Order: sequence, then C-alpha cells, then structure tokens
Amino acid sequence: MLFPTVQFAIFFVVVFLGHWLLSPHPKPWRWFILAASYFFYGFWDWRFTGLLAGSTLINQFFAVRIHAARSPRARRGYLIGAIAANLGVLGFFKYHGFLLTSVVATLDKVGISLDARPLEVILPVGISFFTFQAMSYVIDVFRERLRPARWLDFAVYLSFFPQLVAGPIVRGGEFLPQMERPRDPRRIDASRGFYLIMIGLAKKIVIADFLASHIVDRVFASPGLHSGPEALFAIYAYAIQIYADFSAYSDIAIGIALLMGLKFPENFNAPYTAVSITDFWRRWHMTLSRWLRDYLYIPLGGNQRGRLLTYRNLMLTMLLGGLWHGAAWRFVIWGGLHGLWLALERLVVEGRRARGKAPLPDAWWRRSLQRVGTFHLVCFAWVFFRADSLGTAWTVLGRLFTGWGEGATLLTPAVLVAIAVGLAAQYVPRPAVNHLLIGFSRLRPAVQGLALAFTLMIIDALGPEGVAAFIYFQF
Repeated sequence: MLFPTVQFAIFFVVVFLGHWLLSPHPKPWRWFILAASYFFYGFWDWRFTGLLAGSTLINQFFAVRIHAARSPRARRGYLIGAIAANLGVLGFFKYHGFLLTSVVATLDKVGISLDARPLEVILPVGISFFTFQAMSYVIDVFRERLRPARWLDFAVYLSFFPQLVAGPIVRGGEFLPQMERPRDPRRIDASRGFYLIMIGLAKKIVIADFLASHIVDRVFASPGLHSGPEALFAIYAYAIQIYADFSAYSDIAIGIALLMGLKFPENFNAPYTAVSITDFWRRWHMTLSRWLRDYLYIPLGGNQRGRLLTYRNLMLTMLLGGLWHGAAWRFVIWGGLHGLWLALERLVVEGRRARGKAPLPDAWWRRSLQRVGTFHLVCFAWVFFRADSLGTAWTVLGRLFTGWGEGATLLTPAVLVAIAVGLAAQYVPRPAVNHLLIGFSRLRPAVQGLALAFTLMIIDALGPEGVAAFIYFQF
C-alpha cells in the first residue's frame, strides 16, 4: 500500500479515527494499531505477515531471556542467539542468492565447476528495516539501556505501520515510552504533520517520479545510447531522485506519526549541503548512520584502538552498510567508496593535528568548494548504487568522457528545473519554514483545509500519471 494512493488515504482515515477514539483505552488501542499495521503490511503480500510475527516472537523471547539471565555468559549466549536468528532470516531472504553465485563464480575461476542455483525467494518488503529495529531492541536490553517491553507493546513497536517498510529506524527507547503517555488530540503538532506529509508528497510525485521517468531510468537502462551531457545530468538527477524519494517516505511517516501524537526521529537534514563525507553521513539517513555507529562501529572498537584499526572499522562499517542496502557487489563498492573517503578525511584531519596545525579557517568560498566537491563524490558513488550491474555503472561513467558532441534531447527545461529545485530546497533556512508553519497554524480550520486541498491539486497536476514504489522498498 503506497502512501500517495486513494487506498492509503481511506486506510489512514479509518486508522486515524480509531486511534483517537481508542486512545483513552490502552489495551484496545494496542490491539487496534497492531491489527491495522498487520493489515497494512499484509496488503503487499499477506504471507509475509507470518515473517513479521515470527520476528516479533523470536526477538521478544531473547530479550526476556537476556533480562532474566543471571550470568554474563548466559546473557551473551542469548544475545548471540538473537543476532544469529535475525541475520539468518535476513541472509536467507536477501543474501543467499548473492553469496551462492559469488561462491560459484569464484570456484569456477579456479577450475572447480559447481552446479548450484539460488532458490527463487521473494524479498519481503521492509525486512531490513524491521530486522534492524528488532536487533537494536535486543541489544539495548542486553546493554541494560532498556527493559523488555510487554509482548503486545513490542509487537506494536515492531509493526507500527508508518515507518514499517522504509524507516526511519526507530529504536525501542524512542517509541515504547510514548505508548505509556496519554495523548491529547488538542495538543498534536498538526501543522507540522500536514506540512511534512505535503512536502513528502511533492518530493515523491513532482520531483522523484518525474526525474525517474524523464531522464534517470532512460539513461541507466541504455547508457550507450545517450550523450555525455545526458549521462552527467542523469547522475545529478538520480542524486536528487533518491533524496527526494527516500526523504519523502520519511517525511510522510514522521508526519503521520505526529498526527497520531507520536514523534519519530529526524532522518534527513539537507544532506547535499554537506561540506564533507563525514558531514554527509550526519545528514543522510541519520537513523541508519546512528545505528551503524552504535551497533557496529563502536563495538568493533570505534576510534579507541589506534589509527589503523580506526580506518579498518570505518571501512568495515561502510562495507556492511553498503551490503545492507542490497545483495550485489555494486552496493559493496558504494559502501567501500564512502568508507575510503571517510578514512581519508580522518587521515587529513589527524595529519594536520599531528603536525600542530590549526583547522583551516572558515570562509564562504571554502565552504562552497567543499560542498561542490562533496556533492560530486556522493554522485560518483550513486552511479554504482543505481546501476543494475557493474557493467552499466562503468558504461555510464565512460559516457562522461565521450559523446559530448551528440544531442541531449532529455535535458528539457523541466528536467533542469526539477534538479535545480531539488538542490535549492535544501538551502531553505529552517527559521523560514518554522515561520511558515506558525502562520499556517494560526489559520482557521476551514482555510487550512482549503490550502491543503489546493496543494494536493497542484501536486497531482504537476506529477506524472501513476505512482511508482518508493526506492527503498527493495532494501
């Protein structure tokens, strides 16, 4: 069930009314939200609701056992069991084909022929997201940062429909306490909720889907048939598309949660204004960045075990982060590039510090150059992320050095404007947005409704026909 559809609108109206009617009654409210969330997830394929239920039962079992265990050895054993169970399920559905074909290809190069074919397994929507949420919950219980929730509470937390299939990754400590607090419909931040939903719809329909259909999909489908300028701007367009698409889902999910009196963590903060790759990862998919930091980078040793091990930990974290996005070498390369750049940035900073040099002074021209350089490094890595194979990625990059005398029919004014708007919107200062929200909140409800209806009409008129699935549904 896609957010920008009539089916979801009807679904949410029913859930919204039921949510507020049942809020004074905690247990019926929990069962209602759980049923609604399973209906939402089962709308894609009802068979995978069993997988979600199984993940709930397994992780809650291990969390309860970890909390009840007395000896550190037993606690660690239960934790290992939980991690193995989660990674085993994720590995079967997402990675078994990739691993099998990689092993077969490697053996074939040394003269060993192995006739093995991967199983035809459908990738469940959202499995990476709810698996990471479940793992964070169990690990936080192990670290004694969180007590095990009641079974029903944990089931609601893991399946809560707004962020279930594409994030943001919400931790138990961020969500579970909110279930215990009374929610007052008169105190919800409706203005911000509606703003996030509308801006998310605009990003998805007007920017992301438009760029995908008018340049990105065409160039990456057959890069050899397109000119150098078209290849260059297709790369820029994909950078805007994936940001607009993914941040749109997060915006809508956060907005829906706000209308229900719940708060989710922010997931994007103008990532293409970053002045370094380190800064980029503080702004891009921030809930995943924090997850990788807290549950992978720091347990590996972080930056506490010497310079070389710090670089190793950065590279391993980003390689595994790339593999989390998809079972293909191109995702591993994407993650490896970011790991390499993070390590090089740290090397430069530590080198200056070791030589007794102060950080470079801040200046607008230096920030501008850093932003341009960072954006192009990110765009270069996006080529491997978007291409359907390494061969396609190299062909797209190769077209940047050829075909500049050919035509560029895909570079229409509308495409260029969409790219420009996608970039410029990230430089809109937050105080201006907050001022707009305050003004909107002071309008009469009837005027607010008319403004929202007019905005929907504009979005529908500007967007292409139909709505494509969100990019991160496949991860």
